[in-house]
Amino acid sequence: MSENSEASGTPSGSTTSGGSTPGPQPEPLRFFGTTWVDHDGGYGLRRAGAAVGSLAAAVASCFVLRFAYEGLEIAEVGSLVGMLVVLMFAVCSAIAFRRTWDGFSRRPADPSREDSLRGLKSIGFIGSLLAYFFRSLLEAPGEKLRRTEYETALAQYVKRRSTRTGNPAARRSAKGKRTGRK
Repeated sequence: MSENSEASGTPSGSTTSGGSTPGPQPEPLRFFGTTWVDHDGGYGLRRAGAAVGSLAAAVASCFVLRFAYEGLEIAEVGSLVGMLVVLMFAVCSAIAFRRTWDGFSRRPADPSREDSLRGLKSIGFIGSLLAYFFRSLLEAPGEKLRRTEYETALAQYVKRRSTRTGNPAARRSAKGKRTGRK
């Protein structure tokens, strides 16, 4: 969450509701932008499209893996190699599903570890696609995390703005006059 409006790609001083008050800007989500804030701008259709698209990509990926497995059978590499390939994709998909699912609800504690697992997640891409599908049925993937961060930043911004009402220089001079009496 950033109060710097240039970093979020919105004009200076604008908010998601079109007002002119400055403050924290919501972080856009992939395929959803900032429509997740007010669930407007085709949010429901985007969620349905994300769910259908990720499921279709997962099914197509399974067909591709099936063809690859058939290629191994044609090459007659042996049942051990075929079993190891199936086991590798199953384990990598399970790990990728779990990591992707956890990534929707919290930020990674160690970003360098997530970078080191990128290869494993790309092998288990079917698990990532399935996690995206199931999360799209509930909400925009990552919406809960971003909404929590946005509401926290907005509450902190309002709190800071409410405690800074008035001119601080006027308060100092008023205090100085009271303490300076004899």
